[in-house]
Amino acid sequence: MKSQFFLAAALSALAMPQLALAQAEPAATAAAATATAKPMYGTWGVALDNRDTSVKPGDDFEKFASGTWINKTEIPADKAAMGSGNEVNDRVQDDLRAQLMGGLSTTKYGALYASFMDEARIEALGLTPLKADLAKVAAVKTRAQFSRLMGATNGQFGISLIDAEVGADTADPTMNVLYLGQGGIGLPEREYYLAAKFKPQRDAYAAYIARTMKAIGNPDPAGAAKAIMAFETAIATKSWIVADRRNIDKVNNPMSSAALAKYAPGIDWAQWFAGFGVPPQKRMIVGENTAVRDLARIYAATPLATLKLWQQFHIADQAAPYLTKAMVDSRFDYTKTLTGVTTLRPRWKRAVQLVDGSLGELVGQDYVKAHFPPQAKAKMESLVANLKLAMADRIRSNDWMSAPTKTAAMDKLTRMDVMVGYPDTFRSYDALKIDAGDLYGNVMRANRFNTDYAMADLGKKVDRKKWGMNPQTVNAYNGGLENKIVFPAGILQPPYFDMNADDAVNYGAIGAVIGHEITHGFDDQGRKIDATGAVRDWWTKEDAARFDAQAKIFGAQYAKFEAAPGAFINPELTMGENIADFAGLNVALDAYHKSLGGQAAPVIDGLTGDQRFFLAFAQAWRAKQRPDSLKNQVATDPHSPARFRVLGPLRNIQAWYDAFGVKPGDAMYIAPEQRAKIW
Repeated sequence: MKSQFFLAAALSALAMPQLALAQAEPAATAAAATATAKPMYGTWGVALDNRDTSVKPGDDFEKFASGTWINKTEIPADKAAMGSGNEVNDRVQDDLRAQLMGGLSTTKYGALYASFMDEARIEALGLTPLKADLAKVAAVKTRAQFSRLMGATNGQFGISLIDAEVGADTADPTMNVLYLGQGGIGLPEREYYLAAKFKPQRDAYAAYIARTMKAIGNPDPAGAAKAIMAFETAIATKSWIVADRRNIDKVNNPMSSAALAKYAPGIDWAQWFAGFGVPPQKRMIVGENTAVRDLARIYAATPLATLKLWQQFHIADQAAPYLTKAMVDSRFDYTKTLTGVTTLRPRWKRAVQLVDGSLGELVGQDYVKAHFPPQAKAKMESLVANLKLAMADRIRSNDWMSAPTKTAAMDKLTRMDVMVGYPDTFRSYDALKIDAGDLYGNVMRANRFNTDYAMADLGKKVDRKKWGMNPQTVNAYNGGLENKIVFPAGILQPPYFDMNADDAVNYGAIGAVIGHEITHGFDDQGRKIDATGAVRDWWTKEDAARFDAQAKIFGAQYAKFEAAPGAFINPELTMGENIADFAGLNVALDAYHKSLGGQAAPVIDGLTGDQRFFLAFAQAWRAKQRPDSLKNQVATDPHSPARFRVLGPLRNIQAWYDAFGVKPGDAMYIAPEQRAKIW
């Protein structure tokens, strides 16, 4: 439960639907697609046979654009969802697997992969690798020692009531400071502990705790599970709701270490910081401040024996993926209730995930050499430049923003950095020891190494050239307090980006992604960050009121969307991403029109340029998702499910109505005066 402010407002990702939980069928690489000089899909970049033309575009555009694909596609048993993003992610995984297999004896990442795949050695070791970490908890005799132990979990297996990370200061974005926020729970979000609809997941989690405690030798696993669940439920009752955690105004709470010790005295903060390995701070940002205060009170009132049980369980839980098959399977019996999957992912995919997370830029450096040609980088940079020009036109021409606010907005847009494909300089992993015969040790050392790398920035100037994603990641993000937009090579392949596709396709697919990230700088939270990256209100009160009124209209539309039975979209949680989808699509369409240079777009296969644009957009978001996965997403994720990322924006764009002849009486129709107008 990390602070949503730093992760969402300061780094707003596109977030492909349930990508971390699901993946699909291998296809040609981006480099191979370029070599064929033909688009991957269809004759001009869109798979027309995916459409269901028996559905009127104005009744359900997602089904019109992708209905045949939806009807014939089965979600694989090891996946929570299936869609464009999952297919691209699988393509990347296949490419990485080939890369890893080719370097098993010669590269550091090959050795890490080999250590994960050595099942015989892992089974022979049993739970022996875990014993030293569990013994550290058993040796704790005082609450002060436990506070120190919680601080020391940063970068190793274990849990803390307080999460921490480093990021740009909200007041001076040129300098890095410490961010603290609520933590302490194992279920995805507080609602999982408190809402009746998540009782099956609670029961599965409690049973998993009991199994784990039994496996590590606890004499009363049922009693331990009961105590741990009661403790985490108490934490959940005081934790902030997820929507509040993305609100900059609520989570921007500067405080010194001394002030924190007075505000939340239940934790021995001197010991916590000592364990964490950083000195007391003169200024840091305490995100969910009242939750931190209340969690400290709960901590002070909880028996030390319960705290030790809680810590031992989470050490074993986090280590489970790197231990025996019995531990892996036990954990999966619980986690599958969160997603609805029925089969554990193949071991090689889990191995690739470990390498990707541990040695991301090392493996990424070789990945881009093989799969991201220079001409793709150049074309993408040109597209981004065109989108920024289109956004500038929208800022200048909108009729609800005053001149001073427009000037500030233009300044922010002009100073927004663009990064495409991969970082200018790759980080070094030379100091990290990887041993092909020591999986547990590899994971521990990699965790420590990467944590130290991140923590080394504390108190130093922000390096805006650093990336928050790996080059092979199928995603994109807006750097928030760093005022930058980043597009990794992983996402820059069909159906999002195709060197050989019709321009309308690239503008409708990756163009909408680019527009999404640009307009994050001007969404309901991004608009509170100025051109330098500082948190500052640079809007007039009148402009802000007009913006908020339109956002409220837009949010009311999303509140009616039911993603799964009883799971309605929370517009307060998803507002920023919904605005970025909507505004980004508008900006992409403007950029496409500008690219035509005043000429009419050609008609291809009977489809106008705008029709091809909107089809490409919709097919880029085609997806099927399991009900439990949808419920999880609605409860925890600031992104709306893929279906509503198609339907929600289109209903408010007149050009879509014009392109497909959408009329009153069609299911998606909204009267012009009731449509939202944001950017």
